[in-house]
Amino acid sequence: MDPRIREHASIIARHSTDIEAGDQVVISAPAVAEDLAVALHEACGELGATPSFVANSDRADRAFMRAADPEAFDTPEPMKALFKAADVLVRVRAGTNATETSDVAPATSAARSRVNKPVQEVALSKRWCLTQFPTPAQAQLARMSTEAYENFVWDAVNKDWDAQRAHQEQMVEILDGASEVRVVSGETTDVRMSVDGMITQNDYAEHNLPGGEVFTAPVVDSVEGEVVFDKPVYQQGREVTGARLVFDDGVVVDHAAESNEDVLTGILDTDDGARRLGELGIGMNRDINRFTYNMLFDEKMGDTVHMAVGNAYEDTVGPNRERNESAQHVDMIVDMSENSFIEVDGERVQEDGRFVFE
Repeated sequence: MDPRIREHASIIARHSTDIEAGDQVVISAPAVAEDLAVALHEACGELGATPSFVANSDRADRAFMRAADPEAFDTPEPMKALFKAADVLVRVRAGTNATETSDVAPATSAARSRVNKPVQEVALSKRWCLTQFPTPAQAQLARMSTEAYENFVWDAVNKDWDAQRAHQEQMVEILDGASEVRVVSGETTDVRMSVDGMITQNDYAEHNLPGGEVFTAPVVDSVEGEVVFDKPVYQQGREVTGARLVFDDGVVVDHAAESNEDVLTGILDTDDGARRLGELGIGMNRDINRFTYNMLFDEKMGDTVHMAVGNAYEDTVGPNRERNESAQHVDMIVDMSENSFIEVDGERVQEDGRFVFE
């Protein structure tokens, strides 16, 4: 086994989820990521925890969604019960075909998201971690060799997270207590939102591995302006390019895309909350220096801002503030490397991808 896999597993167990003796740990991974699942089982044994293993499969998900009537979709109660009984949940992303679900109708995927929302809510109440195991399929999607992609993934994952936390804390201190954030990029993006009373989180690889961002939630009805996401959005095995959203009183009132607009429409039509922003995130992981069509990595790039339509994380919503709720949470990226800036309460804190404290 590549020694970097055991290091990856150790970071998940000892840093991201802080597994302890007596913990019940659910590990979900596809067959192609068996080595990481094995290493995680070893870590559980070393730490005195009990693992349960669940295989996940994009092929199986596709088969079900294409065969079933979406009107008959129901919440998978056994999975919900399993998650309720767990102390720690680890989900490993990996696959043999990055476009496996590309022929599932967007409305069907949205319907599945709605019935899975109760399971998602239970999962988010636990100590959880989402991570990536490198595979040839993801390497191909990133237009990289398999070896180069493996190096890219483990360079981004196996790092000094305490140092990354300290670097990002400088941005947390700027956002905490702020009232308004403005994001401008070129001639196409100028959007403002209130973050008054909201909470800024420092993602240093607890829930997402790799980590490398700071994020918060906007006040629900405060988002105003227009944003063009100049990095592609890869959803349901299909590439949405040139996604454009126009906000008025916090709601998406107009949208378009250069390709696969129907996928974007399906996301926004999932429920009322899918037409509002649930997250504003600022990428700060300088070891992620290229776009790879994998949002777990791409949203952490140091020259980017991302915004997610849909659900807001509870730990970003302040007391006496409304939380946007949705079955969706879809991140989309704005390139901030050129002719761009971020303002917080009228002061520029980043210009052309460089922070004032760098």
